[in-house]
Amino acid sequence: MSSMKGKTVVITGATKGIGKAVAEKFAQNGVNVAFTYHSNQKIADEIAHDLTNKYGIKAKAYPLNILELDGFKPLFLEIDKDFDRVDFFVSNAMIYGRSIIGGYGKFMRLRPSKGLQNIYTATVGAFVRGSQESATRMQKVGGGAIVTLSSTGNMIYIDNYAGHATNKAAVEAMSRYAAVELGEMGIRVNAVSGGPIDTDALKAFPNYEEVKAETVKRSALSRLGTTEDIANSVYFLCTEEAGWVTGQTLVVDGGTTFR
Repeated sequence: MSSMKGKTVVITGATKGIGKAVAEKFAQNGVNVAFTYHSNQKIADEIAHDLTNKYGIKAKAYPLNILELDGFKPLFLEIDKDFDRVDFFVSNAMIYGRSIIGGYGKFMRLRPSKGLQNIYTATVGAFVRGSQESATRMQKVGGGAIVTLSSTGNMIYIDNYAGHATNKAAVEAMSRYAAVELGEMGIRVNAVSGGPIDTDALKAFPNYEEVKAETVKRSALSRLGTTEDIANSVYFLCTEEAGWVTGQTLVVDGGTTFR
């Protein structure tokens, strides 16, 4: 897909897991990569260096706390200094650990506290602000594509996942509204809803082994999803081959939601 060469993707959270796989997929196809990290600059700079040397593209990492939405404007101003265009935006970064206390657990234990609010900010708020900043730049180059990461946890029950699942449903709805309103700018907006993917985020679940076993059992392909499975789908939605696909949620789950 030579038409992708020389374009630029912005990815939030690309130092590991799905985000890292997405960065590599775009770089493999000649796309320059601007990506964010939360705290580990050393690892982020190493990834940027590796992508540049391996694929001959430009890659650079930028610090961002997705819970601080005011940080998106200065982030993109920094990206403007290093890249001459923005064609794609992938809203991937997520939070777990101490920042979601009160938002992770069974329904009766949820608290409309900082933890639950943080999940909304990191899922919906970060998608909105990142997409807004990206759209103003995509408009200057004749359009582009935006993809947000979602989860099949808003379609089927996953233990302790209500706080995340409801916000994944919300970001899918927000992406559909964005698709309608940004279409006149030549910008397509879609979501990729992944089944359980073998990442550190999944391993953080206290019942990780149960989730893994159940996913393999449910999957028509008898396996857990990989980060590459999701990256391939994100990339496809940004290509010309998906030129008439917008306002959709692409479910990538190995057939698990049907069983």
